[in-house]
Amino acid sequence: MPAENTPNPSQPAPAPSAAPSPAPYQRRGPSRGRGRRQDEPSADGLKETVVAVNRVAKVVKGGKRFSFGAIVVVGDGNGRVGCGLGKAKDVQFSIQKGARRARKNMVHFTLVENTIPHETVGHWGAGKVWMKPAAPGTGVIAGGGVRAVLEAAGVKNILTKSLGSTNNFSVIYATIQALRGLRTRDEIMKLRGR
Repeated sequence: MPAENTPNPSQPAPAPSAAPSPAPYQRRGPSRGRGRRQDEPSADGLKETVVAVNRVAKVVKGGKRFSFGAIVVVGDGNGRVGCGLGKAKDVQFSIQKGARRARKNMVHFTLVENTIPHETVGHWGAGKVWMKPAAPGTGVIAGGGVRAVLEAAGVKNILTKSLGSTNNFSVIYATIQALRGLRTRDEIMKLRGR
């Protein structure tokens, strides 16, 4: 009597079963540690940049208490930009507060061939920033906070000069003031009733 499990030589041997592919890595539970990276687009399409974080120490009886002030620039790369100052006892909270305020205080201006429509000067406190439109291929000639604001706004060609205070906060607010005063030729004609 033949054994039931004896292989039949006329039938081909069954192909070895492929090992199950490992499942892709999935994070379990809520994410810990750092949140969204800087300069990374958020859900609403705005790019956040942390320009400066300032640490302030208050001397009390038991020692020193530290708090942080962060200035954050938010922009969509198409003529909308805003900045905000957030203060908190933790760096992450101060950045979040700054980003929230920046979204509330956004200014809009029209880009003309990836530059600003005309020359302008912005003042804020002791900060003074001069800006002039530039030819294609010039790039963003700016430093520090001015560059962060202009890149977030989507300006590709511009000449700038900081003429007053070098304080990041004053320079950024002066840049926003300068952008707020920009008008295109059509907007000026409409205001004049032509």
